[in-house]
Amino acid sequence: MKSTGLLVDCGAPPTGDSHTDCHKVIMPVRDALDVISGKWKLPIIIAVSRGHNRFRDIERSIPKITSKVLSKELKDLETHKLIRRTVYNTQPVQVEYTLTPYAATLESVIVALQQWGLQHRKKILGK
Repeated sequence: MKSTGLLVDCGAPPTGDSHTDCHKVIMPVRDALDVISGKWKLPIIIAVSRGHNRFRDIERSIPKITSKVLSKELKDLETHKLIRRTVYNTQPVQVEYTLTPYAATLESVIVALQQWGLQHRKKILGK
């Protein structure tokens, strides 16, 4: 990979500092992608941000997601401190999901991905 000004030259042979510098660039990107990648995480974050706070509401707002997958993804997002799960002591028990203040740090990332995706789609489809 040639340097674009944003990244170090990770195409250089892995010797000394260049390998360490490349690793320092790649690892945080991989960490970020591990948190938000996959088919469902961003749709869940977006659904919750739009006021779908109960499990069934989230499930209905995301076509084709299964209850099992939604449950797993919500737990992952909670582990990464992006979603807060609140259990209310009512009959029946109510559970609500909300975005944490930390999740707001993803807004610029999601907007950048959306803009790049639109640009990429135009380039690939020629529209």
